[in-house]
Amino acid sequence: MTGELRRLRSGPGAEDDDEPRPFLVRLRFTAEEPAQVIDNARAVLTCVVSQMGDWPTDELWPQLLPTWFIQRCAPETPEPEHGEPFDVAAWLRQWRAMTPEERAAVDQGLWTLSGWLYYFDPTEEWETIAAGGGGTQEPTSRAAGCRWPPQAGPSEAVHCPG
Repeated sequence: MTGELRRLRSGPGAEDDDEPRPFLVRLRFTAEEPAQVIDNARAVLTCVVSQMGDWPTDELWPQLLPTWFIQRCAPETPEPEHGEPFDVAAWLRQWRAMTPEERAAVDQGLWTLSGWLYYFDPTEEWETIAAGGGGTQEPTSRAAGCRWPPQAGPSEAVHCPG
């Protein structure tokens, strides 16, 4: 992770030219203070990447990340009552019953801190997104687009449409 931390702090360098780059993502966004947005993103991502070797518990993250970031996250969803497991089938039925507009509205909301951190957690396994009939996408874990979930300071959220 030292290479990733170096790139976060100072950008890509000549030493990166020999490394394979599987893809390049270019983002276009608007912000009143774009340099501040980049600085904010860099601060949060540096904190997260520096924890990859010893991934903290969910309870510890609010102490590690900047307060402004934590305050912009949605409240955590309460655990199911009485230790009942999450009903994936019921959630998927509800998702499939939504119109494309309703699905898009769900994606526009703020993320919980745990939901955002999930996409960085090295202990989680990655899954791919499955395309349903007619080109619709079915949600699976790790099937989120590129998004800066909580608003990154004085800006709008960065979102890369799939």
